[in-house]
Amino acid sequence: MQPFLKLAKTSDWAIIVSVLVLCVIGTLFIYSSGVSSEGELVSSEYAKQIVWVALGLIVMIVLILADPKRLPEYSGMLYILTIGVLVYTRLFGRVVNGARSWLGIGELGIQPSEFAKITTMLFLARYLDSTRRDPAKFKRFAYSFGIVLLPMALILSQPDFGTALVFIPIYLAMALIGGIELRYLLFLLLAGGTAAVLTVLPLLQSGTSAQVPAFIRVLYEAPYPMYILLLSAVVLGLSILGFSRTKQRYYYWISYVSFMILCGVGGSILGHKVLKDYQIMRLVVFLDPSVDPLGSGWNILQSITAIGSGGFSGKGFLQGTQSHYRYLPQQSTDFIFSIISEELGFIG
Repeated sequence: MQPFLKLAKTSDWAIIVSVLVLCVIGTLFIYSSGVSSEGELVSSEYAKQIVWVALGLIVMIVLILADPKRLPEYSGMLYILTIGVLVYTRLFGRVVNGARSWLGIGELGIQPSEFAKITTMLFLARYLDSTRRDPAKFKRFAYSFGIVLLPMALILSQPDFGTALVFIPIYLAMALIGGIELRYLLFLLLAGGTAAVLTVLPLLQSGTSAQVPAFIRVLYEAPYPMYILLLSAVVLGLSILGFSRTKQRYYYWISYVSFMILCGVGGSILGHKVLKDYQIMRLVVFLDPSVDPLGSGWNILQSITAIGSGGFSGKGFLQGTQSHYRYLPQQSTDFIFSIISEELGFIG
Protein backbone atom coordinates (compact mmCIF):
# COMPACT_ATOMS: atom_id res chain seq x y z
CA MET A 1 0.00 0.00 0.00
CA GLN A 2 2.88 2.33 0.81
CA PRO A 3 4.21 2.47 -2.80
CA PHE A 4 0.77 3.44 -4.09
CA LEU A 5 0.40 6.22 -1.52
CA LYS A 6 3.80 7.50 -2.57
CA LEU A 7 2.69 7.24 -6.19
CA ALA A 8 -0.45 9.28 -5.50
CA LYS A 9 1.53 12.04 -3.77
CA THR A 10 4.45 12.33 -6.18
CA SER A 11 2.74 11.79 -9.55
CA ASP A 12 2.05 14.63 -11.96
CA TRP A 13 -1.71 14.24 -12.18
CA ALA A 14 -2.02 16.75 -15.01
CA ILE A 15 0.01 14.43 -17.24
CA ILE A 16 -1.82 11.30 -16.04
CA VAL A 17 -5.26 12.87 -16.64
CA SER A 18 -4.11 14.06 -20.07
CA VAL A 19 -3.03 10.52 -20.96
CA LEU A 20 -6.36 9.08 -19.81
CA VAL A 21 -8.34 11.67 -21.77
CA LEU A 22 -6.31 10.98 -24.91
CA CYS A 23 -6.83 7.23 -24.48
CA VAL A 24 -10.59 7.73 -24.22
CA ILE A 25 -10.66 10.03 -27.25
CA GLY A 26 -8.57 7.57 -29.26
CA THR A 27 -10.84 4.64 -28.38
CA LEU A 28 -13.99 6.61 -29.23
CA PHE A 29 -12.74 7.56 -32.68
CA ILE A 30 -11.46 4.08 -33.42
CA TYR A 31 -15.04 3.03 -32.64
CA SER A 32 -16.26 5.72 -35.06
CA SER A 33 -13.92 4.41 -37.77
CA GLY A 34 -15.73 1.06 -37.61
CA VAL A 35 -19.21 2.49 -38.25
CA SER A 36 -20.58 2.19 -41.79
CA SER A 37 -22.71 4.71 -43.69
CA GLU A 38 -25.81 2.75 -42.57
CA GLY A 39 -24.83 3.23 -38.93
CA GLU A 40 -23.78 -0.40 -38.43
CA LEU A 41 -20.64 -1.37 -36.52
CA VAL A 42 -18.48 -3.36 -38.96
CA SER A 43 -15.20 -3.49 -37.03
CA SER A 44 -14.09 -4.59 -33.55
CA GLU A 45 -10.85 -2.60 -33.58
CA TYR A 46 -12.07 -0.50 -30.67
CA ALA A 47 -12.19 -3.62 -28.45
CA LYS A 48 -8.53 -4.34 -29.19
CA GLN A 49 -7.75 -0.73 -28.37
CA ILE A 50 -9.39 -1.07 -24.95
CA VAL A 51 -7.19 -4.11 -24.25
CA TRP A 52 -4.03 -2.24 -25.28
CA VAL A 53 -5.02 0.82 -23.22
CA ALA A 54 -5.46 -1.36 -20.14
CA LEU A 55 -2.09 -3.06 -20.69
CA GLY A 56 -0.47 0.29 -21.34
CA LEU A 57 -1.78 1.76 -18.10
CA ILE A 58 -0.41 -1.23 -16.17
CA VAL A 59 3.01 -0.76 -17.77
CA MET A 60 2.84 2.98 -17.00
CA ILE A 61 2.19 2.28 -13.31
CA VAL A 62 5.06 -0.23 -13.14
CA LEU A 63 7.46 2.25 -14.75
CA ILE A 64 6.36 5.06 -12.42
CA LEU A 65 7.09 2.84 -9.41
CA ALA A 66 10.50 1.87 -10.82
CA ASP A 67 13.64 3.85 -9.98
CA PRO A 68 14.44 6.02 -13.05
CA LYS A 69 18.08 6.38 -11.96
CA ARG A 70 18.66 2.71 -12.76
CA LEU A 71 17.21 2.96 -16.25
CA PRO A 72 20.57 3.78 -17.92
CA GLU A 73 21.98 0.53 -16.54
CA TYR A 74 19.47 -1.48 -18.56
CA SER A 75 19.41 0.66 -21.73
CA GLY A 76 22.20 -1.31 -23.43
CA MET A 77 20.59 -4.65 -22.63
CA LEU A 78 17.19 -3.43 -23.85
CA TYR A 79 18.77 -2.10 -27.06
CA ILE A 80 20.50 -5.42 -27.81
CA LEU A 81 17.30 -7.32 -27.00
CA THR A 82 15.35 -5.14 -29.42
CA ILE A 83 17.92 -5.68 -32.17
CA GLY A 84 17.57 -9.43 -31.66
CA VAL A 85 13.77 -9.18 -31.89
CA LEU A 86 14.07 -7.12 -35.09
CA VAL A 87 16.32 -9.79 -36.63
CA TYR A 88 13.83 -12.50 -35.61
CA THR A 89 10.97 -10.43 -37.06
CA ARG A 90 12.82 -9.99 -40.34
CA LEU A 91 13.27 -13.77 -40.62
CA PHE A 92 10.07 -15.18 -39.13
CA GLY A 93 7.65 -12.28 -38.67
CA ARG A 94 4.15 -11.92 -40.05
CA VAL A 95 3.73 -10.12 -43.39
CA VAL A 96 1.20 -7.29 -43.20
CA ASN A 97 0.72 -4.86 -46.12
CA GLY A 98 3.83 -6.19 -47.84
CA ALA A 99 6.18 -5.77 -44.86
CA ARG A 100 7.44 -8.56 -42.57
CA SER A 101 7.20 -6.32 -39.53
CA TRP A 102 4.72 -7.95 -37.11
CA LEU A 103 4.84 -10.56 -34.37
CA GLY A 104 1.73 -11.97 -32.78
CA ILE A 105 -0.69 -14.73 -31.97
CA GLY A 106 -3.98 -14.89 -33.82
CA GLU A 107 -5.42 -11.41 -34.38
CA LEU A 108 -3.26 -9.82 -31.67
CA GLY A 109 0.06 -8.51 -32.87
CA ILE A 110 2.79 -5.97 -32.18
CA GLN A 111 5.35 -4.14 -34.29
CA PRO A 112 8.79 -4.50 -32.64
CA SER A 113 9.91 -1.42 -34.56
CA GLU A 114 7.72 0.72 -32.29
CA PHE A 115 9.60 -0.54 -29.22
CA ALA A 116 12.89 -0.11 -31.10
CA LYS A 117 12.27 3.65 -31.22
CA ILE A 118 12.13 3.80 -27.41
CA THR A 119 15.10 1.51 -26.67
CA THR A 120 17.22 3.26 -29.31
CA MET A 121 16.48 6.66 -27.77
CA LEU A 122 17.35 5.37 -24.29
CA PHE A 123 20.65 3.81 -25.40
CA LEU A 124 21.55 6.81 -27.57
CA ALA A 125 20.85 9.18 -24.66
CA ARG A 126 23.11 7.13 -22.39
CA TYR A 127 25.93 7.14 -24.98
CA LEU A 128 25.68 10.87 -25.69
CA ASP A 129 25.68 11.68 -21.98
CA SER A 130 28.62 9.40 -21.13
CA THR A 131 30.78 10.75 -24.00
CA ARG A 132 29.94 14.44 -23.69
CA ARG A 133 33.56 15.28 -22.77
CA ASP A 134 35.12 12.90 -25.31
CA PRO A 135 37.62 14.88 -27.45
CA ALA A 136 37.21 12.46 -30.40
CA LYS A 137 34.36 14.39 -32.03
CA PHE A 138 34.08 12.41 -35.26
CA LYS A 139 34.24 9.09 -33.42
CA ARG A 140 31.42 10.27 -31.17
CA PHE A 141 29.33 11.23 -34.20
CA ALA A 142 30.03 7.94 -36.00
CA TYR A 143 29.21 5.78 -32.98
CA SER A 144 26.05 7.68 -32.12
CA PHE A 145 24.79 7.54 -35.71
CA GLY A 146 25.64 3.84 -35.84
CA ILE A 147 23.37 3.25 -32.81
CA VAL A 148 20.46 4.63 -34.85
CA LEU A 149 21.54 3.20 -38.20
CA LEU A 150 21.47 -0.46 -37.07
CA PRO A 151 17.75 -0.69 -36.14
CA MET A 152 16.90 1.65 -39.01
CA ALA A 153 18.57 -0.70 -41.53
CA LEU A 154 16.81 -3.75 -40.08
CA ILE A 155 13.43 -2.01 -40.28
CA LEU A 156 14.17 -0.80 -43.81
CA SER A 157 14.92 -4.41 -44.85
CA GLN A 158 11.44 -5.58 -43.76
CA PRO A 159 10.70 -3.31 -45.77
CA ASP A 160 8.99 -0.62 -43.66
CA PHE A 161 10.19 2.59 -45.27
CA GLY A 162 7.95 4.96 -43.31
CA THR A 163 8.95 3.70 -39.84
CA ALA A 164 12.64 3.63 -40.80
CA LEU A 165 12.52 7.31 -41.77
CA VAL A 166 11.29 8.26 -38.29
CA PHE A 167 14.74 7.43 -36.87
CA ILE A 168 16.34 10.30 -38.82
CA PRO A 169 14.59 13.19 -36.97
CA ILE A 170 15.01 11.24 -33.71
CA TYR A 171 18.77 11.17 -34.23
CA LEU A 172 19.08 14.77 -35.45
CA ALA A 173 17.14 16.15 -32.45
CA MET A 174 18.99 14.07 -29.85
CA ALA A 175 22.39 14.64 -31.45
CA LEU A 176 21.82 18.40 -31.49
CA ILE A 177 20.90 18.40 -27.79
CA GLY A 178 23.67 15.89 -27.02
CA GLY A 179 26.42 18.16 -28.38
CA ILE A 180 27.30 16.52 -31.71
CA GLU A 181 29.01 19.15 -33.87
CA LEU A 182 26.76 21.00 -36.31
CA ARG A 183 29.04 20.27 -39.29
CA TYR A 184 28.33 16.56 -38.97
CA LEU A 185 24.58 17.06 -38.63
CA LEU A 186 24.61 19.47 -41.57
CA PHE A 187 26.48 16.83 -43.58
CA LEU A 188 23.72 14.30 -42.84
CA LEU A 189 20.99 16.74 -43.81
CA LEU A 190 22.63 17.81 -47.07
CA ALA A 191 23.80 14.34 -48.15
CA GLY A 192 20.51 12.71 -47.16
CA GLY A 193 18.47 15.47 -48.77
CA THR A 194 20.48 15.21 -51.99
CA ALA A 195 19.99 11.43 -52.09
CA ALA A 196 16.24 11.76 -51.45
CA VAL A 197 15.71 14.44 -54.11
CA LEU A 198 17.73 12.59 -56.75
CA THR A 199 15.84 9.38 -55.93
CA VAL A 200 12.46 11.07 -56.33
CA LEU A 201 13.12 13.28 -59.37
CA PRO A 202 13.00 10.57 -62.09
CA LEU A 203 9.52 9.40 -61.04
CA LEU A 204 8.35 12.97 -60.46
CA GLN A 205 9.52 13.96 -63.93
CA SER A 206 7.87 10.96 -65.59
CA GLY A 207 4.59 11.54 -63.73
CA THR A 208 4.24 15.25 -64.46
CA SER A 209 4.83 17.69 -67.28
CA ALA A 210 7.46 19.51 -65.22
CA GLN A 211 10.72 20.17 -67.03
CA VAL A 212 13.79 19.48 -64.93
CA PRO A 213 16.84 21.60 -65.91
CA ALA A 214 19.54 19.70 -67.80
CA PHE A 215 22.23 20.40 -65.17
CA ILE A 216 20.06 18.64 -62.56
CA ARG A 217 19.15 15.72 -64.82
CA VAL A 218 22.87 15.04 -65.19
CA LEU A 219 22.88 14.08 -61.50
CA TYR A 220 20.51 11.13 -61.94
CA GLU A 221 20.38 10.15 -65.64
CA ALA A 222 22.77 7.32 -66.56
CA PRO A 223 25.69 7.20 -67.12
CA TYR A 224 26.48 10.61 -65.60
CA PRO A 225 26.05 9.67 -61.90
CA MET A 226 28.89 7.15 -62.21
CA TYR A 227 31.15 9.85 -63.66
CA ILE A 228 30.21 12.16 -60.77
CA LEU A 229 31.02 9.42 -58.27
CA LEU A 230 34.40 8.82 -59.86
CA LEU A 231 35.24 12.54 -59.98
CA SER A 232 34.10 13.06 -56.37
CA ALA A 233 36.22 10.12 -55.20
CA VAL A 234 39.32 11.51 -56.95
CA VAL A 235 38.77 15.00 -55.50
CA LEU A 236 38.16 13.50 -52.06
CA GLY A 237 41.39 11.49 -52.20
CA LEU A 238 43.47 14.47 -53.36
CA SER A 239 41.98 16.82 -50.76
CA ILE A 240 42.62 14.31 -47.94
CA LEU A 241 46.20 13.96 -49.15
CA GLY A 242 46.59 17.75 -49.32
CA PHE A 243 45.21 18.23 -45.82
CA SER A 244 47.42 15.53 -44.34
CA ARG A 245 50.52 17.26 -45.75
CA THR A 246 49.71 20.95 -45.33
CA LYS A 247 46.96 21.05 -42.65
CA GLN A 248 45.27 23.83 -44.64
CA ARG A 249 41.60 24.18 -43.70
CA TYR A 250 40.39 24.68 -47.28
CA TYR A 251 41.49 21.12 -48.08
CA TYR A 252 39.24 19.95 -45.26
CA TRP A 253 36.20 21.75 -46.67
CA ILE A 254 36.92 20.52 -50.19
CA SER A 255 36.93 16.95 -48.85
CA TYR A 256 33.76 17.74 -46.86
CA VAL A 257 31.85 18.89 -49.97
CA SER A 258 33.19 16.15 -52.25
CA PHE A 259 32.32 13.43 -49.72
CA MET A 260 28.85 14.92 -49.33
CA ILE A 261 28.31 14.77 -53.10
CA LEU A 262 29.71 11.24 -53.16
CA CYS A 263 27.26 10.11 -50.46
CA GLY A 264 24.31 12.01 -51.93
CA VAL A 265 24.68 10.71 -55.50
CA GLY A 266 25.75 7.27 -54.29
CA GLY A 267 22.75 7.14 -51.96
CA SER A 268 20.36 7.92 -54.82
CA ILE A 269 21.87 5.13 -56.95
CA LEU A 270 21.52 2.73 -54.01
CA GLY A 271 17.97 3.96 -53.42
CA HIS A 272 16.93 3.11 -56.98
CA LYS A 273 18.39 -0.38 -56.59
CA VAL A 274 16.99 -1.13 -53.12
CA LEU A 275 13.67 0.73 -53.01
CA LYS A 276 10.63 -0.38 -54.98
CA ASP A 277 8.89 2.10 -57.28
CA TYR A 278 5.85 2.24 -54.98
CA GLN A 279 8.09 3.23 -52.05
CA ILE A 280 9.72 6.00 -54.04
CA MET A 281 6.26 7.06 -55.24
CA ARG A 282 5.26 7.65 -51.62
CA LEU A 283 7.91 10.36 -51.45
CA VAL A 284 6.72 11.77 -54.78
CA VAL A 285 3.06 12.00 -53.72
CA PHE A 286 4.13 13.53 -50.41
CA LEU A 287 5.40 16.45 -52.50
CA ASP A 288 2.56 16.39 -55.04
CA PRO A 289 -0.31 13.88 -54.51
CA SER A 290 -1.95 14.97 -57.77
CA VAL A 291 0.81 13.14 -59.66
CA ASP A 292 -1.06 9.85 -59.09
CA PRO A 293 -4.55 10.79 -57.80
CA LEU A 294 -6.10 7.34 -58.28
CA GLY A 295 -3.04 5.39 -57.13
CA SER A 296 -0.38 6.37 -54.61
CA GLY A 297 -1.86 9.85 -54.13
CA TRP A 298 -5.37 8.56 -53.33
CA ASN A 299 -4.74 8.16 -49.58
CA ILE A 300 -3.39 11.68 -49.11
CA LEU A 301 -6.09 13.33 -51.23
CA GLN A 302 -8.89 11.53 -49.37
CA SER A 303 -7.39 12.42 -45.99
CA ILE A 304 -7.08 16.08 -47.01
CA THR A 305 -10.72 16.01 -48.17
CA ALA A 306 -11.81 14.58 -44.81
CA ILE A 307 -9.81 17.16 -42.83
CA GLY A 308 -11.14 20.02 -44.95
CA SER A 309 -14.75 18.86 -44.76
CA GLY A 310 -14.63 19.09 -40.96
CA GLY A 311 -14.39 22.85 -41.17
CA PHE A 312 -14.09 24.87 -37.99
CA SER A 313 -16.42 22.99 -35.62
CA GLY A 314 -16.66 19.55 -37.28
CA LYS A 315 -19.59 17.40 -38.36
CA GLY A 316 -20.07 15.81 -34.95
CA PHE A 317 -19.16 12.47 -33.40
CA LEU A 318 -20.18 9.52 -35.64
CA GLN A 319 -21.25 11.97 -38.36
CA GLY A 320 -18.19 11.81 -40.61
CA THR A 321 -18.84 10.88 -44.24
CA GLN A 322 -15.37 10.12 -45.62
CA SER A 323 -14.77 7.41 -43.04
CA HIS A 324 -18.29 6.00 -42.89
CA TYR A 325 -18.38 5.63 -46.68
CA ARG A 326 -14.96 3.89 -46.40
CA TYR A 327 -13.01 6.37 -48.55
CA LEU A 328 -10.15 6.44 -46.06
CA PRO A 329 -7.75 3.47 -46.13
CA GLN A 330 -6.48 2.04 -42.82
CA GLN A 331 -8.75 4.56 -41.14
CA SER A 332 -8.54 3.08 -37.65
CA THR A 333 -4.73 3.41 -37.63
CA ASP A 334 -2.80 5.44 -40.20
CA PHE A 335 -5.63 7.92 -40.98
CA ILE A 336 -7.32 8.25 -37.60
CA PHE A 337 -6.31 11.93 -37.50
CA SER A 338 -8.49 12.55 -40.57
CA ILE A 339 -11.54 11.10 -38.77
CA ILE A 340 -10.92 13.24 -35.68
CA SER A 341 -10.51 16.33 -37.86
CA GLU A 342 -13.68 15.62 -39.84
CA GLU A 343 -15.87 14.99 -36.79
CA LEU A 344 -14.39 17.56 -34.35
CA GLY A 345 -13.13 20.15 -36.85
CA PHE A 346 -10.37 22.68 -36.27
CA ILE A 347 -11.50 23.24 -32.68
CA GLY A 348 -11.11 19.54 -31.89
